[in-house]
Amino acid sequence: MTDQAQTAPAAKKLFIKTYGCQMNVYDSQRMAEAMGAEGYVLTEDQAQADMVLLNTCHIREKAAEKLYSDLGRLRSLKVAKPDMKIGVAGCVAQAEGAEITRRMPQVDLVVGPQSYHRLPAMARGEGPSIDTDFPAEDKFDHLPERMATRRAPAAFLTVQEGCDKFCAFCVVPYTRGAEVSRPVDRILSEARNLVARGVRELTLLGQNVNGWHGVGPDGREWGFGRLIRAIAEIDGLDRIRYTTSHPNDMADDLIAAHGDVPQLMPYLHLPVQSGSDRILKAMNRKHTAEQYLRLIDRIRAARPDILMTSDFIVGFPGETDQDHAATLRLVEQVGFGTAFSFKYSPRPGTTAYDRPEVEAAVADARLHELQALLGRQQQAVQQDMVGRTLGVLFEKPGRETGQMIGKSDYLHPVFVDAPQAQPGDLVQVRIVESRSNSLRGELLT
Repeated sequence: MTDQAQTAPAAKKLFIKTYGCQMNVYDSQRMAEAMGAEGYVLTEDQAQADMVLLNTCHIREKAAEKLYSDLGRLRSLKVAKPDMKIGVAGCVAQAEGAEITRRMPQVDLVVGPQSYHRLPAMARGEGPSIDTDFPAEDKFDHLPERMATRRAPAAFLTVQEGCDKFCAFCVVPYTRGAEVSRPVDRILSEARNLVARGVRELTLLGQNVNGWHGVGPDGREWGFGRLIRAIAEIDGLDRIRYTTSHPNDMADDLIAAHGDVPQLMPYLHLPVQSGSDRILKAMNRKHTAEQYLRLIDRIRAARPDILMTSDFIVGFPGETDQDHAATLRLVEQVGFGTAFSFKYSPRPGTTAYDRPEVEAAVADARLHELQALLGRQQQAVQQDMVGRTLGVLFEKPGRETGQMIGKSDYLHPVFVDAPQAQPGDLVQVRIVESRSNSLRGELLT
């Protein structure tokens, strides 16, 4: 023995910045777990990090410019800490590849969204510093088991990746690849693991999640409605949600599940993008406005209290005032609880990229008009919640003493004075006030 005290080496620190969608949030969690097996722990201070990982999104315009701006700000930190590793992951990594390291030589590794299971080896200096392949192996087979630590009460679970729809405006088929559905047993295993660690609400994720068609334990292909019913049988799981969906993949069994499965929340995000058949055809959406409206009727027949949300693109190439008016009419007919609306962003590599764009001022005016209508609908829906009793799953303390914040059945943020409550409590709350983007409630005694 020596007189010198033996101390364990300090854990390496990992800082992750996540851009974009819920699937990127899930991917960042899985990358953190993969690096955790290498001795890394998460930090919120990038100046203290031994590795900085930027997990990027490529859906909106200027995504790459935002990445390069953030990398530029990291240059001085890399000079001060030359041993620190800088990595770029996600869809911009997939799209830009070697261009990232050419423009930003301080970047040590670039990994695409289908290859991040190889991140630990890349961080050790094994293999290439750029990996944007679509590997034959399933990355989920090579990721470590979910960590056994206590989890937040709501969690994401990826069940499907990629898209075969090839909408004219969308880069997903090029950055995420073809549609791949995870098998049932892997999904159920991960879901049970999450519930055992305190998760009470699961949001199933996929670029085209309702197109999931995975292999069941019997070797036969299941549909998404059957998967939801199987997940609902997990003891301790109180809520199920899913996103993002395509109207053409709302199968009969899935629609029926909204009425049959109590754990499936009365909330559905179903992007339509436009109310004009001419623009929908130009977008390669493969459905009409009337088909979308009849689908909404069927969903509401199965679950009358369901809250519908959607996505809209204004100013798509060739859009006229008449096309825009058709979108407004569709919005008025459906009545959305909320919606995401954007001006068209030309994305390199998509079929619409070189089409003549709508004048910016015109697109701005149309977006303003659409958002005003959607805002009025959102406020009306929220106001209708006042006086109702809703289930609320508390997720974290609020800013005020004794306050808790949670999500309602309809995914509204709800603020409640509940000094004795804890994250993970699922309680009944009477809504007493509608705010701009949230609700205030009182605990029922």
